[in-house]
Amino acid sequence: MNELELVNIKKTYPGVVALDDVSIAFEKGEVHAIVGENGAGKSTLIKTISGAEKPDSGKIVLDGQEHASMTPKLAIDQGIAVVYQEFMQFDALTVADNIFLGAMEKGQGIQVKDKDLRQKTVELLSDFNCDIHPDTLIRELSVANRQIVEIAKAVIKKARIIIMDEPTAAITVEEQKLLFDNIKRLKAEGVTIIYISHRLEELFEICDRVTVMRDGHYVATQNIADTTKNDLIRLMVGRELSNTYPPKEQPASDEIMMKVESLSGNGVQDINFDLYKGEILGFAGLVGAGRTELMHLLFGAAPRTAGRITVKNEELMLSSPNDGIAAGIGLIPEDRKWQGCFLDKSVSWNISISNIKQLSRGLVVDSKAEAELAEKYQKAINIKTPSLKQLVLNLSGGNQQKVVVAKMLAVEPDILIFDEPTRGIDVGARFEIYSIMVELAKQGKSILMVSSDMEELLGMSERIVVLHEGQQMGILSKAEFSQETIMMMASGPDDQPMASCTV
Repeated sequence: MNELELVNIKKTYPGVVALDDVSIAFEKGEVHAIVGENGAGKSTLIKTISGAEKPDSGKIVLDGQEHASMTPKLAIDQGIAVVYQEFMQFDALTVADNIFLGAMEKGQGIQVKDKDLRQKTVELLSDFNCDIHPDTLIRELSVANRQIVEIAKAVIKKARIIIMDEPTAAITVEEQKLLFDNIKRLKAEGVTIIYISHRLEELFEICDRVTVMRDGHYVATQNIADTTKNDLIRLMVGRELSNTYPPKEQPASDEIMMKVESLSGNGVQDINFDLYKGEILGFAGLVGAGRTELMHLLFGAAPRTAGRITVKNEELMLSSPNDGIAAGIGLIPEDRKWQGCFLDKSVSWNISISNIKQLSRGLVVDSKAEAELAEKYQKAINIKTPSLKQLVLNLSGGNQQKVVVAKMLAVEPDILIFDEPTRGIDVGARFEIYSIMVELAKQGKSILMVSSDMEELLGMSERIVVLHEGQQMGILSKAEFSQETIMMMASGPDDQPMASCTV
């Protein structure tokens, strides 16, 4: 039985056909995945269902009732909820306030009494096997726990269709298991889940059917039991991808590019490792392990309290990111949209901004030199854009990430930090980012790579540093790589419990 149908949906933006005559049917109580490369139309599809965008033509059918378009209010009234990758939450409010605020506004008869809200919150979250205190502020929660709060918000509003946008992008393997258990519980209660993800391997564990989109077009819908990962990749990209990770044929040299000794600060302590010229050094750990915090120390974005950082035999005294850049270190941050680039500025502006002093004559920017610099790096890493004047906001996720990489390459660093380099990026664009990293290593650049994707860590790293709650648990050579070993080390000493959904 179809609970939701999209029929001949078309949506265009200036110069772009985002959805072209797309028709998809969703059955009641199924987990239905939507996959496709960046730019395939997935985000526009979500916005059309949730009422954030109005289609140019076509219709939306809910329980046999036709709608030319949805509005956010109508979608909520019809039981449609979206758990976005960037959560819609009030950081300064409590868990209970965040869960029940929307429900109270909707007038569902919930009494506004602190004691009642706390008790209802405890009961609701216990259904999700989650022991979060209702008075905890949202900003104090892990990403995984914030996600559970979002799902709880949908449940309290009696949502019958829940759209999940990249729900595993920033959570650990253990937290993913908890999420999947909760999805199965919702499915058993008849809730329809529309599941958007770039991680194809997880679809085979949680989904019933999968729809593939490409360049705004519907390609196919298949039962998950009747397809394979390679089948999906071929449908998504329109071609075969023979390798997931490009081969790194040139090993790292014996020359030490960076030496870190007893480094502490920003939530990590006593970190020790060497980084060799031309090496891709991976960093593994559960959420809260301190990987990003360590990278900020190395880049000068956070102060150290002890230890030494030496680059090319010269000890660094870093007090700002500018000091890091001056020392030949570049950072491609985890959150490209808020930390890596300026979405409302052009590709050219973003690439050149870190080099603005060198491109200026007094107070005036040399526009010709700026354009030449931008074009050089746009071509070097194949940023797909109709013009260097195009706003970064209008590029696909993979090309936004390339802009961030180009911005750092423009300052000609010797060491590049890639923090979650392929988060939210499709399988085709991932290979391009990997190829860029391998080529940079071949040129003698040294790379520090933080990743929550186990396959990515194993496929790209030459060695892996494992962290747990700010402490270094060890360094693994290629010969020692295994998912089980990394997970055991990342979970801490044997006398410590595994990370769980608690506060």
